[in-house]
Amino acid sequence: MNAKILFIEKELAPILKKLNGHSLYKTLTSVKDIKVFMESHVYAVWDFMSLLKALQINLTTVAIPWVPKKNSNLVRFINEITVAEESDIDKDGNCKSHFEMYLDAMKDMDADTGAVLAFTNQITNIHSVQTALENSSELEAVKNFVGYTFEVIKANKPHEIAAAFTFGREDIIPEMFLKIVAEASVNSSENYDNFLYYLNRHIELDGDEHGPLSLQMIEELCQDDQEKWNEVLVVAKAALQVRIDLWSGIEKQLLQPKEQLV
Repeated sequence: MNAKILFIEKELAPILKKLNGHSLYKTLTSVKDIKVFMESHVYAVWDFMSLLKALQINLTTVAIPWVPKKNSNLVRFINEITVAEESDIDKDGNCKSHFEMYLDAMKDMDADTGAVLAFTNQITNIHSVQTALENSSELEAVKNFVGYTFEVIKANKPHEIAAAFTFGREDIIPEMFLKIVAEASVNSSENYDNFLYYLNRHIELDGDEHGPLSLQMIEELCQDDQEKWNEVLVVAKAALQVRIDLWSGIEKQLLQPKEQLV
C-alpha cells in the first residue's frame, strides 16, 4: 500500500478508535432508541448523495461534448456507487434511492419523517442548503454535520471531497442494529422489513472492491503533491470529528428525560 495512505491511516487511528468506541452504541438498546437515532441520522444518509455527486462531476464526464477521463477504473467506481445509491432495488423490486429506502424504513417503524422532508422541500424551493439548515429545528450536531459536508463540496477540491468520502464515511451501522431490529420484529406486530433490508443491503454493497478503489482514488488525485496529501488528512480528521459530534448530539438527546422528548 502507498506509504502516504499508510501514514494517513495511522494518523486517523486514534479518532477512529474514539468513533468506534462511542458510548452512543451502548445507549441504543431498543427500537425506540433507534427511531430517535434515525430521525437525525437520515440527514447523513441524505447528504452522502451530494458528496458522491460532487465526485461524479469531478471524476466522470457529465458535460457535452463528452471526452474520456484519464482513469476509467475511477469512472466505473463512482458510477457504480451512484447507481446503487441513487437507483437501487428495494425489497419489493422497485427502483429507489437509499435515502428513499431509509424514509420507507422510518415510516414503517413510525419514526418522524416530517422534519427531513420539510428540509428537502425547502432546498427544492429555495436552492440553499444553508438557509434550509438555519430554518431547521434539528440538533446543532446535525446542522454542523451537514454544514461541513457542504463546506467541503463548495471548496471544490476533488482530493478533499474524496477524503471526506473515503475516510469520513466509515461503516457506521454496527451489527447491534440488526440484532435489535431483528429481535423486535419477532416480538412485535410492527414492520421492520424495510429497515432490515436497508441494513443488509449496505452490508452487501460494502465489498472488498470499494475500499481499495476509494484509496486508489485518493492516490490518483494527490499523486506526488504533498500539499494535497496534507489537506486530505485535515479533511479526513474533520469529517470523522463531526461524525463523533453527531453521535454525541444524538446520545445527549436520548439521555434527556422522556418528557423533554415529547
